Amino acid sequence: MISSIFGKTKPINFIIILTSLFVFYWITVHYIYLTPFITDSLLNSLSIISILLINVMLIDFIVKKNKITENNTFSILYFALLIIVFPEILIDNNSIFCTFFILLALRRLLSLKSLKDVKRKIFDATLWILISSLFYDLALLYLILIYATIYVYDAKNIRNWLVPFIAIITFSIITISTSTLLDQKEFILNHYQFSIGITTEYILEWKSSMKMLLYIPISLALIIITFVKLSSSGQGRINTMRLVTLFFFIGMIITIIKSNHEIAPILITFFATSVFMANYIENIKKPKIKELVLISSILIPFIVLIIKHS
Repeated sequence: MISSIFGKTKPINFIIILTSLFVFYWITVHYIYLTPFITDSLLNSLSIISILLINVMLIDFIVKKNKITENNTFSILYFALLIIVFPEILIDNNSIFCTFFILLALRRLLSLKSLKDVKRKIFDATLWILISSLFYDLALLYLILIYATIYVYDAKNIRNWLVPFIAIITFSIITISTSTLLDQKEFILNHYQFSIGITTEYILEWKSSMKMLLYIPISLALIIITFVKLSSSGQGRINTMRLVTLFFFIGMIITIIKSNHEIAPILITFFATSVFMANYIENIKKPKIKELVLISSILIPFIVLIIKHS
């Protein structure tokens, strides 16, 4: 039954997922983490939840546009379920906004395979990544993905390799000018400190580390399974999945370095993991087993949530 619903792209699927996330956001922020509800902050909360929901739609667009999965909504289902497993990301507004801009960058990068407007797409992607770094300084590591994509799709054109530098100069001029006008001249020096936020106490806290200790090997296993299944696919899809894999590893590096009790940047890895999960579900041929895996996938996040906050 679940596979028949989310195995297709029906409007009801988006309604279910977006509504569930909307409700879960308010429950998490105000009841689980006891953030006081202030009328003045309502607009701010609405903007945050709006960006979160736009992230879901953006993921669906990227997946379908680049044919990363089959014509289904498994990827956005798993994206929502991962948020339930890691509800702490909902009180880290920076993670939601950072993910949004990184997804915009990824959207432009994956479209490079068409070899149309290559330089413009590289410029746009670089600019989106630089904007995402305003929320997490280490998001600049995603510039590696820019050059990896150029290498995969259009490495022979020397000008392509220079475009990111033009975007960096443009961003620097705009940022410096804006901070000067706002009398925040020290913003860049104060923000881009590239400090390591993870602490020994955070690593040893079993409720957080246990999830991470499970999340990382499961994600790696899904990556391996995906590439084994893709061995007979065309080079185009394999290249796309290689870039998605690099996207995941960069995100994990940022997560491990920056995580602490107040910061939870793991959201930036959820796109890649949800894609790998969707590919895994698609490759299950027996309907009963697929249904069982889907039911387990939905129940486990809620069990984890109840255990952690009981």
